[in-house]
Amino acid sequence: MQDEKGATRSGEGEEYLTFTLGSEEYGMDILKVQEIRGYDAVTHIANSPEFLKGVINLRGVIVPIVDMRIKFNLGSAVYNDFTVVIIINLSGRVVGMVVDGVSDVLSLTPEQVKAAPEFSSGLDTRYITGLGTVNGQMLILVDIERLMSSSEMQLMDNCAEDTHTSALPMDNKSAQGEQLCNGSTI
Repeated sequence: MQDEKGATRSGEGEEYLTFTLGSEEYGMDILKVQEIRGYDAVTHIANSPEFLKGVINLRGVIVPIVDMRIKFNLGSAVYNDFTVVIIINLSGRVVGMVVDGVSDVLSLTPEQVKAAPEFSSGLDTRYITGLGTVNGQMLILVDIERLMSSSEMQLMDNCAEDTHTSALPMDNKSAQGEQLCNGSTI
């Protein structure tokens, strides 16, 4: 059964949470989403990349907040009543991503998903799993776990390294880093 947008609504395909960044629609695996919330003030971390806005305390768990608009170079990021944070759970690691808005949950059949285009080696598109088509409109499908674990993001790889060295003595800075990576309470 298809809805008015042309996407299937029964369990016939994979389900994606769709969200907007600038003028583009993106989709990510709905099973990675823990919750959706409005944008709140964050605690800034010194010397962090511009796209890492800071951290929040989400019911006792320290959650890094990544602004995807800045990450994807989509111009200046405006924070207003419509700005949304999608809280995602990636292999037990909780991360928040700031987007312009959340649109819908769509189920796409394999026929509606095309392979991601090949670009030159200077453009990293490994996190794009494909392009979905819904009523002639393109939807960029993102492997959010691969994106968050990319070397530039450094949100997942460092966590794996920290868990292997957790038995070693740490100074305050590295202890703080492990606390952020393993999602422990404050």
